Amino acid sequence: MDPFNQLILTLMVLSFLAFQGLFHAVSPWASSHVSSGFRQLSRKQKIEWNSRTVSTLHALVVGVFCFYILVFDDAINLDPVWGDATLVKINVAITTGYLISDLLLILYFWDAIGDKLFIVHHLAALYAYYYVLGKGMLPYFANFRQLAEFSTPCVNQRWLFEVLGYPKSSKPNLANGVLMATTFFLVRIMVMPVYYGRMYSVLGMQAIYRVSLGGRIAWILSSFCLDVMNLMWMHKIARGCFKVLHSGQRPKLQTYVNRKVE
Repeated sequence: MDPFNQLILTLMVLSFLAFQGLFHAVSPWASSHVSSGFRQLSRKQKIEWNSRTVSTLHALVVGVFCFYILVFDDAINLDPVWGDATLVKINVAITTGYLISDLLLILYFWDAIGDKLFIVHHLAALYAYYYVLGKGMLPYFANFRQLAEFSTPCVNQRWLFEVLGYPKSSKPNLANGVLMATTFFLVRIMVMPVYYGRMYSVLGMQAIYRVSLGGRIAWILSSFCLDVMNLMWMHKIARGCFKVLHSGQRPKLQTYVNRKVE
């Protein structure tokens, strides 16, 4: 086996083991020391807490790495189909280890964190990443998709506030809700025209004909599936954000009315 491919496989295994260790050992220990509320949670809530903690750590690592590649890696920006995928493969290997780890945890703890949409999401991503890691094709698009991870920490933080009993109208919850909706829109929705515009621009290039049919199907199908889910989630987030902001304004409005009446 090629030494670099051995490195990628090793990174995948280490990533899988690291995220399993974070879920089963590090997160429960750290959370019980950092947050007194963690010890009061039910078994199912603790499982989801640990899952979301690991998810946030993964998002921060690969998100920063992804942004660095997008800005500074000229090889894939100049040749989005067959550019040097070294850095992208390393980042995707970390994500692949995480996705496999999370997929197994979802199936094992289905009663606590089971979600059919996440199963579809993970399988679609893994199917596409197979072609990136195995063939080195379409590195720009694989990296671009990982920009979506920047929205994950706020999504997870929203759940943490909820389970710890923070009122929806509290300032931390309101601030996180607005930031969550904003980042989700910026990195998952607003970037769609850029992504699909770049996809359209390479469809007529000679290089795209070297991509196997399976690779093209994985690329287009996974992109479509992920973005359909992103639109569904954005709709839910926007509705939730509006409700929280609206409920937060009601007490102020009522106070103003009462003062006028007095």
